[in-house]
Amino acid sequence: VEKDPRFGLPEDEWFCSRIVVTTQNGEEVVFPCYRWISRGEKVELRGGKGCSELYLSSQQRSASLRLNQKRCPSRKGSCEPIEHFIDAFQSVFMCFTHLSLLLNFSGYELMFKRLVGSKKQWKNLKDMKKFFQTKKTTMSEYVSKHWDEDDFFGFQYLNGPNPNVIKLCKKLPSNFPVEEMVRDFLPRGTLQKGNIFLVDQKIMDGIPTRMDDGRACFISSGFCLFYMNPDKKLVPLAIQLRQQHSEQNPIFLPDDPLTDWVLAKLFFNSSDLVLYQAVYHLMKTHYLAEVFTVATLRCFPSIHPLYKLLFPHFRYTLHINILAREFLLGPGGAMSQSSCGVDGLMELMRRAQSDMTYSSLCLPENIKARGLNSVPDFYYRDDGLKLWSHINSYVKSMVEYFYPSDSVVCDDTELQEWIHEIFTHGFLENKLAGFPASFGTVAEVIKFITMVIFIVSVQHAAVNNGQFDYHGWTPNGSLLLHTSPPTIKGLSSMGTFLEALPNEGETVNFAASAFVLSSKYTDKVPLGEYPEELFDESDPKRMIKEFQAELSYLKEEIKARNTRLKVPYTYLSPDEIENSVSI
Repeated sequence: VEKDPRFGLPEDEWFCSRIVVTTQNGEEVVFPCYRWISRGEKVELRGGKGCSELYLSSQQRSASLRLNQKRCPSRKGSCEPIEHFIDAFQSVFMCFTHLSLLLNFSGYELMFKRLVGSKKQWKNLKDMKKFFQTKKTTMSEYVSKHWDEDDFFGFQYLNGPNPNVIKLCKKLPSNFPVEEMVRDFLPRGTLQKGNIFLVDQKIMDGIPTRMDDGRACFISSGFCLFYMNPDKKLVPLAIQLRQQHSEQNPIFLPDDPLTDWVLAKLFFNSSDLVLYQAVYHLMKTHYLAEVFTVATLRCFPSIHPLYKLLFPHFRYTLHINILAREFLLGPGGAMSQSSCGVDGLMELMRRAQSDMTYSSLCLPENIKARGLNSVPDFYYRDDGLKLWSHINSYVKSMVEYFYPSDSVVCDDTELQEWIHEIFTHGFLENKLAGFPASFGTVAEVIKFITMVIFIVSVQHAAVNNGQFDYHGWTPNGSLLLHTSPPTIKGLSSMGTFLEALPNEGETVNFAASAFVLSSKYTDKVPLGEYPEELFDESDPKRMIKEFQAELSYLKEEIKARNTRLKVPYTYLSPDEIENSVSI
């Protein structure tokens, strides 16, 4: 296909969804396109339904693959600029969300113009609360009232924006000598009964931090021990803010002086916030989605059934990642202003990537490995596992329709090239982590594509949608703290707490970023909705409707449950989940 100019018409690019050709026998042959076409550019399209018997010869398919890969060059790593991918593939044309995001950010800062750039420290929390009265959500208001309560601190590690780090504690770490200290807080046999949980921030140990007024910022790299009490509330028992215990690294307890304990929770939460944003949000949803997107654009022609299955789940992903690099990691961005700074964040992501495993990205295996199958009131797990099951059923029906046997999988050179690219450029050929380098069975394809769709939709919603709710209120945790935690108990005060917090201008910047990134935009496409019908066959269309029906039922189930909860968990309601990483 080639676009020719017409006299009198402006020289605009055209977005071509498909070309339908009617044969002499009256049969319609569909040639999918789903991309922008400019003058002088030749676009090769393949017609048919995408089934294996309609594929071209292997030589023709190889030529088509080389053309795609030439237009979209590959790279290793996830943090470099990707503008050349946007130039190469205008099929992901600039989104309305881009403009809305910029306007919302500017509007938020304009509302607090007096505070933008202010270096003043907060005098008290009452003044800070006045600042948040204009922009708030029901949940952010709740957080501002309950942030210092121990049971709410624990609740966040199950149902807040980062439910990814807590795990069952079967044995206390040797460098966290807390057993004698917490004995009085616990009934006998608590550890053996499976009621003790741990968050270990070892990955943060030794991470470089940025300089703040001539001093290196502090970032916690320690432990927090939790107890699931008889009221089914998860409460913190002890906090150590560095890996190695020493006199200068005390273990903080709930019965310590109030401001000591509140400061310990602040420093621990703030480190968790940095880890969550860099690793569990940016790296494990945005950047993984980018890997999947680029591999799909490079390896699958638009006629391929897996292209049609996956393409709607990559909508706007490349664009939003460019914005993330510019507005979060660029100069003045919220992440670059964090305690770690850009260099520390890059090192943190490198460590996390080397530790990442295939099973950790698959929710059922992840939950089991962390020992969290029976934890009560763990709504991220409950809703997430149901969504995993629904996505898996949908993917299974689709994949088995187009791949009736394992041999069809093995013979699909485009599919094999796709997983090879992801293995090489996304997972850096890490076979020990369990990532597949090729597919040998239909079941392997089903599991991997289930994981892909889950990450770019459900997991992203879980870590993205609650950002402002939980971290708009700065005392609940901040990307930046200006001081170090106490090394001697009993000397802190509320003034010590306020000195640690970001100043007025930094607070505006962090809150604006969280607000904009967790806002809803008018062009969002919820999970399971496919405005552009990419499949022409009746069976795939039926499968989509069945998937949508399951999601609709789950939405009502979650809605009914939330009416009974003091703190509703809404982030994984299907109507709150976007089809793709688009914000």
